[in-house]
Amino acid sequence: MVDTSMFTKHSTCGTLILLLYVDDIILTRDNGDALSTFIKCLSTEFAMTDLGELHYFLGVEATRTMAGLRLTQTKYSLDLLQKTSMTGCKPCRTPVASGSKLSAADGSTLVDPHEYRQVVGALQYLTLTRLDLSYSVNQACQFMHAPTTAHYDAVKRILRYLKHILGAGIDIKPGPISIITTFTDADWAGCPDTRRSTTGFCIFLGSNLLSWGSKKQPTISRSSSESEYKALAVTVSEVLWLSYLLDDLHVPISLPLIINRDNISTTYMAANPVLHARTKHIEVDYHFVRELVLTKKIKVQFVRSSDQVADIFTKGLSSPLFKSHRSKLMWLPPISLQGDDNTYDTHATTHALHAITVNSCQDELIYHIYTM
Repeated sequence: MVDTSMFTKHSTCGTLILLLYVDDIILTRDNGDALSTFIKCLSTEFAMTDLGELHYFLGVEATRTMAGLRLTQTKYSLDLLQKTSMTGCKPCRTPVASGSKLSAADGSTLVDPHEYRQVVGALQYLTLTRLDLSYSVNQACQFMHAPTTAHYDAVKRILRYLKHILGAGIDIKPGPISIITTFTDADWAGCPDTRRSTTGFCIFLGSNLLSWGSKKQPTISRSSSESEYKALAVTVSEVLWLSYLLDDLHVPISLPLIINRDNISTTYMAANPVLHARTKHIEVDYHFVRELVLTKKIKVQFVRSSDQVADIFTKGLSSPLFKSHRSKLMWLPPISLQGDDNTYDTHATTHALHAITVNSCQDELIYHIYTM
């Protein structure tokens, strides 16, 4: 089993999937009768409450729309703004200024870092559905040990941006789910303190965004190609894990898995063994990726920088470019609520979701959300 919190049952009646976090459960199935029978069996063994179709789970709001299922954290965002007394702040169009980098030497040390750590921790949980905050929150998380006034100013900018766009989230739409497409990028030597690079990636299953991340690389890269190849290896590992997870769910995936990059040298290195002599400094990553390319499990291909949506996870972008990438990755609330369709469509998706809880525990962390 790839995910220890996920349990599956495959039979002639269909597939049943159970996701468990402490005492909160999500159930999904492709057969309504099988789901009802399973809930009755659980009820005879445990004291629990059937909450019906999924609407709210551990701070994540699930809303049925004409397009499918929408995942947001609007209430959580509003509570965070109220808690930090930022409800009256001036909105900001981007969470981080274009080209700006945080440094440990910026500003003066905070007398009481407790509030900083609380707010950043809350923002980190918000990135479950707000991928547009991933890079800026990742930057803030790197100074939890000794935050300064400059770091807190950066966190306040994130909160101002949060007020600018409340209620944004992820749309999950019905459609083919046999193709995995990935975008990955790296910001070479972006950290002003350590000169380590930042890896960013996003993975689509069909047309639905499934996974994303922004993370500083653990070692220093001596060239941009090295940092890009390290990012490629990390992304390939994530894609393989997801393919194993889908295999557990008996979901057939088309091969090769597509990896999009905007770095030509990395693309050539993955495909051309003649360039092996130039990769001795990244030997393990090279052979890991190269073997998967040879077996046709993955395919690394070039994409124009203007279409490289993973840029949003590696650096601060200009407002127009940030908006362009954001619109391709997530659902945004309308500028005016007038004419917005907020009605629930219970027939929008083929497979129903149910939430079951033993106790009313609504403030814990949810790591993954799956659909069938």
